[in-house]
Parts: sequence; structure tokens; C-alpha cells
Amino acid sequence: MRTNIVHPGADELTYEIREIVAVGEELQALGVPICWENVGDPVAKGQVVPEWIKEIVSDLTKNDNSSYGYSPTRGVRATREFIADARNAEGGEQITPDDILFFNGLGDAIQTSFLYLHPRARILGPNPAYPTHSSAEAAHADAPHITYNLIPENGWQPDLLDIRNKVHYNPGISGILIINPDNPTGTVYSEETLRGIVQIAREYDLFMMSDEIYSQIVYGGEMIPLSKVLDGVPGIAMKGLSKEVPWPGARCGWIEVYNKDKDPVFARYIKTLVDAKMLEVCSTTLPQKALPKILGDSRYPAHLASVAEGYRKKSEIFSEVFRGVDVVIANKPLGAFYAAVVFKDGVLRHDQTLPIADIRVRTRIESLVPGMPNDKRFVYYLMASTGITVVPLSGMNSHREGFRLTLLEPDVAKFRHILETIVQSIQAYTTS
Repeated sequence: MRTNIVHPGADELTYEIREIVAVGEELQALGVPICWENVGDPVAKGQVVPEWIKEIVSDLTKNDNSSYGYSPTRGVRATREFIADARNAEGGEQITPDDILFFNGLGDAIQTSFLYLHPRARILGPNPAYPTHSSAEAAHADAPHITYNLIPENGWQPDLLDIRNKVHYNPGISGILIINPDNPTGTVYSEETLRGIVQIAREYDLFMMSDEIYSQIVYGGEMIPLSKVLDGVPGIAMKGLSKEVPWPGARCGWIEVYNKDKDPVFARYIKTLVDAKMLEVCSTTLPQKALPKILGDSRYPAHLASVAEGYRKKSEIFSEVFRGVDVVIANKPLGAFYAAVVFKDGVLRHDQTLPIADIRVRTRIESLVPGMPNDKRFVYYLMASTGITVVPLSGMNSHREGFRLTLLEPDVAKFRHILETIVQSIQAYTTS
């Protein structure tokens, strides 16, 4: 090309959660029965959307012609009013419908929020990271994502001292990102931790960003919304329908903006997000119209409780199966539907293997693993040997070696078998 058309941050756009699918499909074509434990899609794993929710959506498509049209730029007014009323009833920071902005899924919200930051403004995020956040932030800055540590030895709670040091010694940091409940670890941040992070933001004149897509999927501890701990600090909470209904195909996410009036620079940044959405016109109308009808239905709390209870039972099985595996740290998940397993320091080496019966599969894997991070190497051997596909933590911006799996498998007996197979593979791999 006459000029370089490649964005300077293009190499930062990585998404290991789906990139591993290409290798899995190769192995599948060679006869390996793949068990996909990498992608967090409840529908793909067999979770059935209740009939009454389907009826709400169906009725809208049949009887509400406006569901086929454009919505206002910020989103359907009645839906924003419903969300604002619900949030204000919880206590904490109060918002108006105009403090809510809809996007085509939370991925769209994340990409837009990072894209329109000042090029030198950085957002400090958790480690391990969710790749949509870490890649978007790094690509925006054309530099590696700056992270603070989540501590597996402390139930994956954030390291407040590390946050303070990173903020202090990186003057470009303008905001702090939390994911609560966390993906990939399944932890739920304590109120003490949240207030500690907000205090750092207050001291250094930063804003807070909280991904709360899993806020309604909690089965251990208490999920404290960002709105309850900000105490005047500017902040953004990110929400959506994809995980809790579940309705990932709706691509319906939104941000809630708190304390916009407290800082003119923050207010101008939020106006930029609205202006950017105006250029796009609007987000998809149908799920916005359905949202108050679904979340406001008297059957919805019982639906959420039932879903959470299913994950709680599987978190107990996870804890039971991994108990006594002394080469890893495997904290019981408390929220979302993920679990992260960390290998203790020095356990993994670059020469470890698992038996692979099919020579074609073995040859393919052995062609891929040289030079890989140790945890990704384990994940590839696990996939080739057993068909179980998980995500290496090195692909989630982590300096700790490990992997993430989901709690989505609906067949409890099969779920236990998957975990037991992983444990057997860990034992075989680390003694090879």
C-alpha cells in the first residue's frame, strides 16, 4: 500500500478464548471429540431460555411494530427509566435515564469506551484479564496493557498495594477497571477491597470502570455494585443481558454513568461516547423493549435463583475434585460461571507431555507447542489427549501459569467427569 493502513495497536488485539477454536476444529477433523470449555455462552452449552421469556420476545415481534425501528441514540426511554429506577432503589449513587447509554452488546461498549479515550490516557486492569478489555485498552494505547495483580493465595482478591504502586508510578493511568464478579477467576470482590480501590481513585483523581455483566450470577459472598461504594468518585458500570437471561445473541449491553457532574473532563469524555453512538444512530431496539418486561416479571427472581443454584452446586464439585491437588491453586468460584486453576511456581516445564494415541494429532500438536508459554503448552496437550478445551491464563494477560474453564456443562455427571479428567491429566503431565 502507498501508506501504512494498519492501526499501530493492531498486534495487541488477541482473543485466546476463541483463537484456540481453530486448533480444536483441526483436531476435531482428525477424530478428536472436543469438549468446548473455553467460551462463556450458556446457550451453546445447553441452558434453555424459559418459555415465558420467549413469549415476551415473541409478543413484541408480533404486536409492537416499534421494535423493528430505530431507538433513540441513548436507548429506549422507558427502558432507561426502568433501569434508573431499579438502580436508585438499591441506594448508592443516583442516576437519571440520561446517565444510561445502550450499546450492541458489552463488547461494543468496551471497544467504544477505550477507543474514545485520549491516546495517552491508560486504564489499569486486573491480571488475569478478560481479553476484550485488555486487548482494547492496549490497542487504544499502542502499548501493552498495564495490570494489577489478583492474588490466588487470597481468593483472587486484588492486590491493593500493587494497584497503588502502579497508579503512582504510571502517571498516564486515568482510570481503574474492575470486573465483578470476575472473569476469568469467578471471584466476587469484597466491600473492603472495593472501597480500597475507590479510595486510590479518589486520591489520584481517577475514574472507576466496573464490568458487572455477571452481577446477577452470584452464589458465594455478596456482590457490591460500584454505585454503592463510589462516594462521589466518577465511574462507569457496564451491564448486559447476555449472561443472566441468557440472551448473548441479543447483543444488548449498556453503561451507567455515575457522578458525571463531579468532573468536567469526565463529563466531556462521556459526551464523546454519546456523540460516537449518535454517529452509529442507535443500538438494537428489540432487546431494549424486552428488557423491562423480562427483568420486571415476577418470575424473574426465581429464574435467577435457579440459575445461580446450579452454578453453586458445580462450584462445590469443582472444589471437591481439585481438593488435594497440591501442584495447583484452585479457589472455589463465588460468582459468574468460571473457575481459574493456577499452577504453583516451578511446576510446569517446556518438556512435559501427555500421551496422544493418534500420530496425526500428536504430530500436529508437537508442531505447535515449541516456544509456547508453559500453560498454553499444557492446554494444547490436554486438548489433544482428552478433547477438553480450556483457556490458558497466559492468553488472558496473566503472569501466573494456569487455565480457565467454565461451569456451564448442564450434565452434572459429565461436568464431574470433565474435572476428574483434567485432574488426572495435570497429575500425569506434571510427573512426565
